[in-house]
Amino acid sequence: MIDMPTGHFPVRGPRKLAFGLFVLVWFSIIWFGSSEYNPNNSTRLFAAVSLVEQGDATIDEFGKLTIDKAEFGKHTYLDKAPGMTVMAMPAVWIADTLTGTTAAPLAKTMGDPGLWDYMRFRQRIAVAMTVAVLTALATVLLLDLATGITGSASAGFVTALAYALATPVWGWSTTLFGHAPVGALLLIAVWAIWRGTSGDAIGQWRYPLLAGAALGWALVVEFSVVIPGLPIVIWVIWRTRAVAWPVRARLFGLAAAAGLVALVPLLVYNQVAFGTPFKVGYEGVVGFNGMKQGFFGLTYPKIEVLAQIVFGTERGLVWVAPVLMLAPFGLARLIRNPATRDLGWLCTAIAIGVLLYNSAYVYWDGGYATGPRHSVPAIGFLALGLAPLWQGWRASGRGWIAGLIASGMIINLAIAAAEIAAPQGFRFPLVNPIMPMFLRGEIRTIAGDYWGWSAGFGLIPWLVVAGPLLWWLIRQLGQPAAVPLGSRSAAA
Repeated sequence: MIDMPTGHFPVRGPRKLAFGLFVLVWFSIIWFGSSEYNPNNSTRLFAAVSLVEQGDATIDEFGKLTIDKAEFGKHTYLDKAPGMTVMAMPAVWIADTLTGTTAAPLAKTMGDPGLWDYMRFRQRIAVAMTVAVLTALATVLLLDLATGITGSASAGFVTALAYALATPVWGWSTTLFGHAPVGALLLIAVWAIWRGTSGDAIGQWRYPLLAGAALGWALVVEFSVVIPGLPIVIWVIWRTRAVAWPVRARLFGLAAAAGLVALVPLLVYNQVAFGTPFKVGYEGVVGFNGMKQGFFGLTYPKIEVLAQIVFGTERGLVWVAPVLMLAPFGLARLIRNPATRDLGWLCTAIAIGVLLYNSAYVYWDGGYATGPRHSVPAIGFLALGLAPLWQGWRASGRGWIAGLIASGMIINLAIAAAEIAAPQGFRFPLVNPIMPMFLRGEIRTIAGDYWGWSAGFGLIPWLVVAGPLLWWLIRQLGQPAAVPLGSRSAAA
């Protein structure tokens, strides 16, 4: 069974809660910052700088400053999908305009502080304008989705808070890596499909446009999104199976058109960089011979690697997101409930697909990384399993969920503030070096980077803002409960 047109919409997440949660998540992301030296950050930003300031996609002058690069002929390029680079371009232009400086006169060496100050400022603006917005928006839509399927605003809030601030989504959203944005875009697409196929929303144009654009842009950010994207396509076909063909064709046409428009920047970038729309940077990767195995490093899932991704102390998801240990039980509840069965299967398929992809990738550990960074797109769909658990469990069970979320928030505060890209060679990087760094005050904040505050004191403004805001959000949950999905009195 699915929630097809009945004349009633699922209840929505409270607007005050949504607004406050957006601000909390966005501020928590932008206040902290990842290293501009990290090759995954720098190579994307180098390409954005080149495109904005020179009008080409080569990063020849920066080639010695990053190990993440592609070479074609005599030129060096970004070796990634170009989505994050394209999104960073407005930030480069804004920073250049505000400061009146460009990269041209700066020494292109690791030891030049001027270059890295230049990079840090543009990276922070790019994150604030793009990744932080996407993650905060996905958080709000997850609040709405979880509230809608349970009829409980508190279940929606718990689910959204866990996703954004009790998992490595927080830390990875401070970077220009593609994992958190892809996860956010997938959530946005699923929300749009779910909302657009519920109640009388069938036939409304904005939902298929949003879903198509989100999926299309996710592909521009990370090519691997085709793996979780396939279950979504199958799901939307299932969700609309009872819709008349003329309406169905129009909806699919709108989604496809939006997706194709979103792909245009990919084709334009490839044309500018390589002289053809159908060439990608991964074809010229240098220094990573594993990329020659299978399909660009993708072979077959390995059980021992999967175990490390989930349970291993070096990269295991359960250590950096302990609340997700409950996710399988929640997804099972979604599947058992006829009203949410299709959504439960979708979330399960996406999570399994992403984890299997991660275990099949030759560089599954992600190099310098805290937690399994390639599995981050699955986190939002695992977190949705918390909603039915919160709704169905008594006070003691909810206490366990709240405790795991609280511990996860402390863990991920330390990760986001101290080091999202833990070096290789540590058996349990959360214990060493991340927690010692955090406790010593070796963190990165706006106050530390730009106001001259000692690093540890940079945590205080975040606490002053985030603490009362979180308390206010929790107080909002004391208002009257929402109406369960399917109730005759559900609000439009």
